[in-house]
Parts: sequence; C-alpha cells; structure tokens
Amino acid sequence: MSNSKRPHVLLITTDHWPAHLLGSAGHPVIQTPTLDELARCGRVYSNAYSECPVCIPARRSLLTGQSPRSHGDRTFQTTLPMPDAPTIADCFRGAGYQAFATGKLHVFPQRARAGFDDVILAEEGRPHWGVWDDYDIFLGDQGHAGRQFDHAMSNNQYSARPWHLPEECHVTNWTTREMCRTIRRRDPTRPGFWYLSYTHPHPPLVPPQYCWDIYRDMAVDSPAYGDWVPPEWRVDGLPSRAETRESSVAETEPVFRLQMQYDGWSNRSAQAVQTGLRGFYALCTHIDHQLRLVLGTLREEGILDDTIILFTADHGDMLGRHGLWAKRLFYEPSTNVPMILVGPKGDERVPEGSADDRLTGLQDVMPTLLDLAGIDMPASCDGLPITGSQCREHIYGECNEGPAATRMLRDDQFKLIYYPAGNCRQLFDLRNDPLECHNLANSANHVETLQRLTDRLIGELYGSDKDWLDADGSLVGMPDQECPSGANRGLALQRGVHWPPAPVTPPKIGETNSGTN
Repeated sequence: MSNSKRPHVLLITTDHWPAHLLGSAGHPVIQTPTLDELARCGRVYSNAYSECPVCIPARRSLLTGQSPRSHGDRTFQTTLPMPDAPTIADCFRGAGYQAFATGKLHVFPQRARAGFDDVILAEEGRPHWGVWDDYDIFLGDQGHAGRQFDHAMSNNQYSARPWHLPEECHVTNWTTREMCRTIRRRDPTRPGFWYLSYTHPHPPLVPPQYCWDIYRDMAVDSPAYGDWVPPEWRVDGLPSRAETRESSVAETEPVFRLQMQYDGWSNRSAQAVQTGLRGFYALCTHIDHQLRLVLGTLREEGILDDTIILFTADHGDMLGRHGLWAKRLFYEPSTNVPMILVGPKGDERVPEGSADDRLTGLQDVMPTLLDLAGIDMPASCDGLPITGSQCREHIYGECNEGPAATRMLRDDQFKLIYYPAGNCRQLFDLRNDPLECHNLANSANHVETLQRLTDRLIGELYGSDKDWLDADGSLVGMPDQECPSGANRGLALQRGVHWPPAPVTPPKIGETNSGTN
C-alpha cells in the first residue's frame, strides 16, 4: 500500500481507567460524552484485559505486542530497558509513517524514545531520577517551576481537591495541546502514527475546578462487596457474608495478598470513598472533554475520516470495590480495560455502533493497528488482530512474584484467580456475576470448571512459579504470610516541593519496585 493511501493512526491511552467507567458501558454516574460518541462510531471490545495490571509491564505489552512472559516484566522493573523486539513505533516508521508521542511513556531510560521520532514527555514529576520532563519545563516557562505537586495530594492515594494552578497548566490540558500541535505540524506527505498518553486518572486526584464541581454535589455510586469480603472491609455498614451461599472463602482471614492490598490504602469511611470517587470521575470527564480538541484538530486538518482511533488504558483501578483500591489485582475493575476502536470511515472491518465480546489484551493493540494499516506484524508479537476471525479460548494474567504474586485464567464465562501465598483459588461466573461477588471455588456444582481452569493455569506457569507445584504437578502454592503493618510513613511516595529541585537519586539498575511509583 502506498503512503498516500495509508490511514493515519491515533492511539489514545489513559492510566488507571476501568472498563466500566463509561457512559456507553452503562455507568450510572460518569459523564463521558466524547468517548460515548466514539463508541457509536466504531466497535467496543468489552472483554479487554491488562495482562499485568501495573504501569510498566502493561505499557511494554502495549508497545511491543508481547505478553509479560515475552517482554520480561511482571513485577514493575523500573530500570529494565525495552526488550530486543520491534515496537509499534518501529513498525509504523519502517512503513513510512511519522511517529510521535505526547504524555507518559514510562520506559527506561526516561528519555528513551521506544522507536518514536520524538516524545514530548510527561512522567508524573520524577526529576529526582535525574530527568526534567517536558511538562516540568513547561511549568517553569510559565513561572510555576517545581510547583506541579504543590496541591499536596499523593501520586498513589485517593484524597482529592481541585487543581491548584491555572487550568491551562494542568497536565491533561498540556498533553492535549501538545498532541494537537504535533498533528498540525505533521509532514503532509506521509501518514502519521500518533500516541496520546494521558497520566490521569491515576492519582493525584486533582481535577480542574469545573470538573470537580460537576461531581461535588452528585450522589456517586457505592462500591460493591463480595460475600467473600471480611465485614470490616465494608464502609456501608451492611453485613458482608450471606447466610446461605456456595462461597469458598468461608469465615477465614483473607490471604496475604488481599490483606496486603487492603492495608496499603486507608479509604476506610463512606465519606473518604465518596471523595475519592468524585475526584477520580472528575479526572475521567476532564480527559473526555479534552479529547474533543484532538478530534476537532483532526477534523479541521481534513484527516478525521482517514484516521484509525483506538482508546484504551494500561490497567484499571479497584476504586473501593470489595474494599480494595488501586491495581495489581485481577478483579474486573483493576484488569478489565476500555477498548474502543474506530476505523477509517467506511471500513467494514470496524462497523459503526458494534460490540465484540472476544477475549482481548493489550498485546493485541499493536497487531490490530498494524493490520488495519496494511503493515505486516513482526514475528515477535504474541497478540492477535482483534478485527480478524481468530479468537483465543482464554487469556492469562500474571502480576508480581513471591508471596505478593497473583495469577488469572479467564475463559468466555469463568475467571480463576490464584494467590500462591495461602494456596487460595477464587472462581467467578462473570456471565451471571459480573461484579465477582460470589466465589464458587468450593461449589459442588463447579468442580469440573474449577479443575479445567486450574489445569490451564498450571500450563501457563514458568520460572519461579513452578515452585508452586508438587511432584505430581498439582498446585500447592506456598505458606501464607503474616501481613506487616500497613502504616505508610511516606504517604505512598508523596512528592515534595520541587523548587529548588529535589535531590537526584536515580533508581538502581536492576531495581524491582513491588509497590508503585
């Protein structure tokens, strides 16, 4: 295909956005008019998953089309270079495209370009690693040097307040503006591959005042709780466990991995939960509104109808469901991500207003966009084009190693979640229990299903995970662990005042961060 006939491609990602947080997905509160309209213009993939729901591994899958096993990170390795495989930007550039990114890339070293011609970078304020990103530089040019975090909200907690600087200085506005300018400044003789990567709704929860006001007095939805959840984890005052049920986690203490997650966040009151949700929803709406400027730029440039658009997220966020927050878990809010695909106008491979419930992953994004653009997929890709006829029977997820590890095996109806510390299995019927409220692992009616998914999960294990098997190849896991104190003296990596600059303490080569960053 000649360059003059190739479509442009716009890949949009957000950070921490669960699949259910869209008006078009039926959410009762969230306002996402732009994304709802995009959903009507293309196809929605409702069963899209982050194979390792934490930033760096998820983005490696997105950029390489590879599973965590292939790209080498399932633990958040902050200093691991990109794998020796073509990236999505490499492939588009090799086919004659110009390739530019704005926003968050999250690769190492920070200024590595992962195959792009240029990256206009916003890395959530990490000058202590030795790099001032382009957004930090912009704030300095505006007279706000080092003031990105003067709002005092943590990058990894759920307190919230309105943004403290002029709205045009918000990182979402800046990222949008830089992408619009990049599109305007394109080489008109070549097609464009543009990667627009927002840092939000990842905390800090600091939406502009107008977005905060949308939700300030609104009654937001309350989190759902499974009947396997300890009563003390609830904030609604209701009892947790049904009197009669098939559930398996009985009246025992939660396993180490779940207790660790619960202890890591302190939203323990209904008011704190409501505040966190309002701030989070406001950040989503802010991104949704800003996307209108990007679409408007494509329209004014006369290339909107010739542009493939894909919207997704690196992972989701528990947002209080089952009493849990953040990511690194395989419950739906953490691992199920939005995926909206819009083809060039008239492309029958992506029918308008359509839906597809096949199992997809972030590893499928690169093969899909290359295929739609008529570019061969490299042999290094594990993923599949999601517009084709080939579908997978199950999808596998893995996050962390050792006692903090969790694994997932999901087929078209059931999901198995495994915690090796404590050798705990949870089985959910997502067709009939989409909120994962009823653990069927001890159900006499689901013995065969549990064994079938367990066998498939065992077949996916490799490396140190095989230590969880006995001599007969059965899962035995490892002993449960005592959970250390949940006290958080550093306020989940709270940023300080950055002018004058913070001391530079680059990450150590080979460092693996089991928390977050």
